[in-house]
Amino acid sequence: MYLRDLITLTSSSFLTYRMRSFLTGLGIAIGIAAVILLTSIGEGLHQFMLAEFSQFGTNIISVQPGKTQTQGGNVGIFGSVRPLTLDDADALRRLQYVQYVIPGLVGNAEVRFEGRTRRTMVLGEGRDFSKAFTMKVQSGGFWTDEDNEQARAQAVIGSKIQQELFGGRNPLGQYMRIGGQRYRVVGVMESKGQILGMDMDDAVFIPAARAMELLNRPSLMEVNVSYRADVPADTVIRLIRERMIERHGREDFTIISQEQALEVLSSVLDIITFAVAALGGISLLVGAVGILTIMTMAVTERTAEIGLLRALGAREKQVLTLFLSEAMILSALGGLLGLLIGVGIAQGLHLLFPALPVHTPWLYALLAEMTAITIGLAAGVVPAMRAAKLDPVEALHAE
Repeated sequence: MYLRDLITLTSSSFLTYRMRSFLTGLGIAIGIAAVILLTSIGEGLHQFMLAEFSQFGTNIISVQPGKTQTQGGNVGIFGSVRPLTLDDADALRRLQYVQYVIPGLVGNAEVRFEGRTRRTMVLGEGRDFSKAFTMKVQSGGFWTDEDNEQARAQAVIGSKIQQELFGGRNPLGQYMRIGGQRYRVVGVMESKGQILGMDMDDAVFIPAARAMELLNRPSLMEVNVSYRADVPADTVIRLIRERMIERHGREDFTIISQEQALEVLSSVLDIITFAVAALGGISLLVGAVGILTIMTMAVTERTAEIGLLRALGAREKQVLTLFLSEAMILSALGGLLGLLIGVGIAQGLHLLFPALPVHTPWLYALLAEMTAITIGLAAGVVPAMRAAKLDPVEALHAE
């Protein structure tokens, strides 16, 4: 059978039974649209979460007090038998492959400047904070003092703090009060927005030693280690573990590699994306049943036509090809319609709700279209074989 004849016969069938063909294709389209919509939201969430976790940088290893494996949970906030200290941070700074070491803790305090008061987040950090993390200073800079008890009372403020307390004035060199203590403003951070629910623009950064005194904390909440990008994380983790055990006498701390955390998070989000795609795939099974039903009815209704084709010399293989082609083309057209509907709804939701992360994974779109064609082929096999095996004489007398 020539390709031209095949296209003519299949298209004439679609035109003759327009409503039935449309409804059958619509069943597949709804299934594909569901897959695309769900995976678009899932992939958007995937990329959003990875972007949130990687905003601080990827070559970071965090050391926190408390042994997760033995205590059932990280108890860094409540302290441990041997807390993390500034001396621990200094010891880690001398390790091979280490670039920056940032002692850190966080709390809340009231900030004041010339009668304006605001309660905000206070981050006690090391002097190399902006170098280790992907956060830039818009004007001024961080303090240059060593991270010890003699660190001067200097502060770097977020862009929102600058706007709320200082208005249009230049805050550099001005003195503000943080928790009742007097601090000199030495820098203003570039606007960063929210990271993992924390508004980095509505925060002040002060030396970790000063923050321990201000927040009445005897120890650090964590020590972040930035290492060279060309060195495996496992190598640096081993060196950190050895040095900390040497200082503490035992492993009473938890080491978390951001690279490993991102890999675990990525794996979990991949599973979620696949799960929602599979959920949408249930609709495709419904579409397959629809194609099977419609093609079976088509064989019954077109028995005389099949008999005429066989009488004119059409072989079983050619009749089989004709009906399989109809099922596949119907599924392919329904799949394309579903792609358009799914992408359209996904982008429409993103326009209506800009905060909703939406990203269409084109690999899933291609797989969904191939699945639709495969479903059409599988659902059309039995009716097509039945049509191909009809006796020409009996088929011609079917009317």
